[in-house]
Amino acid sequence: MTPTNDQRKIRYAVVGLGWFAQEAALPSFVHAENSELVALVSDDATKSEELSKKYGIKHTYSYEQYEDCLTSGEVDAVYIALPNHLHCEYTVRAANQAIHVLCEKPMATTEEECEAMIKAANDNNVKLMIAYRLHLEEANLQAVEIVRSKQIGESRIFNSVFTQQVEEGNIRLRDVTGGGTLYDTGIYCINAARYLFQDEPIEVFAVAANKGEQRFSEVEEMTSVILRFPNERLATFTCSFGGASVSSYQIVGTQGDLRVESAYAWQGELKHYLTINGETKERIFEDHDQLAAEFIYFSDCILQDKNPEPSGTEGLIDVSIIQALYKSIETRQPVQIETRNRHQRPTSAQTIQRPPVEETPDLIHAAAPSNE
Repeated sequence: MTPTNDQRKIRYAVVGLGWFAQEAALPSFVHAENSELVALVSDDATKSEELSKKYGIKHTYSYEQYEDCLTSGEVDAVYIALPNHLHCEYTVRAANQAIHVLCEKPMATTEEECEAMIKAANDNNVKLMIAYRLHLEEANLQAVEIVRSKQIGESRIFNSVFTQQVEEGNIRLRDVTGGGTLYDTGIYCINAARYLFQDEPIEVFAVAANKGEQRFSEVEEMTSVILRFPNERLATFTCSFGGASVSSYQIVGTQGDLRVESAYAWQGELKHYLTINGETKERIFEDHDQLAAEFIYFSDCILQDKNPEPSGTEGLIDVSIIQALYKSIETRQPVQIETRNRHQRPTSAQTIQRPPVEETPDLIHAAAPSNE
């Protein structure tokens, strides 16, 4: 008997077994009722062996065997958690075998790669979603509703700080793999400004700083950015690999402001501080399994033949902005940009809540940064 869409589970291969895949993604399948983890792809035999035992996974593949995984008939979708510079290749190869793709952000390292990924998905009629987990997270989606409903008046200013200490040797500090503050943490600030303003920037300016530590020999230590939006709205943020762990944003309107603490965190509580006409109210959002929400949402898009909201176009826009920001750093000049229009934006209707993962798994041949 063939299962109906209501009964069927989308079968996933997780490609790349770094710290985030191990700590956040693999444990979350237990909360994703329409999704099933069936395969792992990694060149680290120890990771594959130990994690397959831990999660009861029968099928493991090396990167050389990726094509075998795609054509095995065992998987419907891949979750790509590889270094940034490999996202395009592994997405296109999956799409060409009619396998759906959930790809971590940043989507890729260039606009051309993003466009190739979108084309491959379209040509093969498969779903492509970029893993913007905050598009399904309650605190961020409620922030969207507060701004949209004009509780703080007309939104005028977005400001954010996203900083952490990244130790020497971490892949985020390598240029060849698509590292750097803008691709890794700045993308969260860019995306938040876009979903809160519900618009696209028209001009950008950025300055990078580096005090010369060996660990920052290939990428910038920190970057400060100004994004000009239509109707003369400004978004500013600073991201850093050399600061204490801070993850917050504030959006200021003509009648009040909203501050979100731990705004970009993938686990733990998030907090709102909403001030209107001088009166502040605090709201706490409990910890939830954000990765399970992603798998549930993407699997539902596949089962119901719906287009994911955090689409390839969403990923492409952020990458195009990041490339413009690096051009600004290089030229020391503002850069005017023209991004694609977005007809879909995240709203509170996308909120998915599942209980948090109960325990933090021991990492195998992987080291986590201070926050993400």
